[in-house]
Amino acid sequence: MIDKQNSGTATAGGAVRMRPSDAAEPVSWSQIPPGPHDVRLVVTDLDGTLLTEGGRVPETFWPLLEIMRARKIAFAPASGRHHAALARLFDHSDDGISYIADNGNLVIHAGRRLSSSALGGDIVRRVVSAARDAAAARNLGVVVSGLRGAYVERTDRAFTREVERYYAELNVVDDLASVEDDVLKVAVYDFSDAQTALETTFRDVAAGHQAVISGKHWLDIMRTDVDKGSAVRALQNAIGVSAAHTVVFGDYLNDLQMLGAARWSFAMSNSHPQVQPAARYVAPAFHEDGVVSVLRRLLDVPL
Repeated sequence: MIDKQNSGTATAGGAVRMRPSDAAEPVSWSQIPPGPHDVRLVVTDLDGTLLTEGGRVPETFWPLLEIMRARKIAFAPASGRHHAALARLFDHSDDGISYIADNGNLVIHAGRRLSSSALGGDIVRRVVSAARDAAAARNLGVVVSGLRGAYVERTDRAFTREVERYYAELNVVDDLASVEDDVLKVAVYDFSDAQTALETTFRDVAAGHQAVISGKHWLDIMRTDVDKGSAVRALQNAIGVSAAHTVVFGDYLNDLQMLGAARWSFAMSNSHPQVQPAARYVAPAFHEDGVVSVLRRLLDVPL
């Protein structure tokens, strides 16, 4: 899911909407004229994009959030994280925030569920069975992410330490294949390399579904008709905002589709090599407070 490195492929299943043909190579954010520009929706990925190296929302972002609220600009974090984990990150000031969770499988707006996309039970059983069969060859952990919570079988600290970073409501069960919930996605943590796990253990299992490499160690298996891009468009439709007035930030392969849903699309300078060609602009790296720097220019907010 997260833990991002420069490796992997975009998705198995599902088309990637690239930057419109009227744009050449992405240009530096510094070439954008100072604002204020007509921005009405801001959507940002978290890990490797907005969050600090310590995994927290930077303190410099909170004043900008208040400015966006005052100007009636909607804001939504978009992540592979579970909704409860997103809400935990923004509990400092989450009033009015929309959420795009589980790589687009759940969209929350105005405190209510705008859209959700559930997997069929058979794929859950197939993924769990494949992971169990590969246990002797690969060190894998599986998370079943549902509407009401997230579920695991493994309880060793090496695995749960990684999972707890992204799932706030974690339930230990005896059999993941028997979870009774509306399952949004099945996430696999490979302690070695998720791309290799996709190409070997889950190659046939993922057929007919979308397999999203969203980090060096994370693989998400979900429906083919859902991604962060479709989630952004659902949110745009709900609040009456067009792509022309939307700002999107991303850095990894699971962000590709949503970059195509915004006129103001930014790839972080630390992004995966396949991400920058899908964006109009390049923003400073996450550890340089890139999202905050760009928003200050777009909104004409001085340092």
